[in-house]
Amino acid sequence: MTDLDRAAHALLRLPPSCGPVRLVAVDGHAGSGKSTLAARLATALGDAPVLHLDDLATHEELFAWTGRLRHQVLEPLSRGETARYRPYDWNRRDFGEPRALPPAPVVLVEGVGAGRKAVRPFLAWLLWMERGPEESWTRGRRRDGPEQADFWDGWTLAETRHFAQDPSRPFADTLVRERPEGYDWLPGPSVTAGPDQIITQGDGFLSVN
Repeated sequence: MTDLDRAAHALLRLPPSCGPVRLVAVDGHAGSGKSTLAARLATALGDAPVLHLDDLATHEELFAWTGRLRHQVLEPLSRGETARYRPYDWNRRDFGEPRALPPAPVVLVEGVGAGRKAVRPFLAWLLWMERGPEESWTRGRRRDGPEQADFWDGWTLAETRHFAQDPSRPFADTLVRERPEGYDWLPGPSVTAGPDQIITQGDGFLSVN
């Protein structure tokens, strides 16, 4: 069993947090590897749905997407209904046709700010990609190429301001460190081991008894 399989097993044992759904956030700096982790974790969970916050943000509202998230996603899921959100097209600068997000046992939401204050009451678990901002941004710039340099200049300022005002990492349940093969899963700052929690020494992932 891989570390991702063990993580998926632990997440499935959590109590639902948003109606019947265990909503799990993958947060971290832009370029830290959130999307890759979410995709791999979704596969380990049997193709769990993934909501990318890039689909709710816009050029003008990099972090002012909480209203759309609540009305289009969180409220329907909390009622056990299929959510339908309109993904933003970053080339056309407009929202597209509605996309379905079913109330699966685990739904992953990934993106910068996924663990922000307005979202945390709906979360079953908060994962934080443990990679620093400068290294993450360098990776992101390299990925997107020089044509996105101006966007990245603005983004880094906006991200720094966002996390200064509304940090996620202090509330993370698990810190995830990427390694050449797989991930290390470490107890996050918010975790205090108690009678209802255990730290599995073999994989480093905090799971529920």
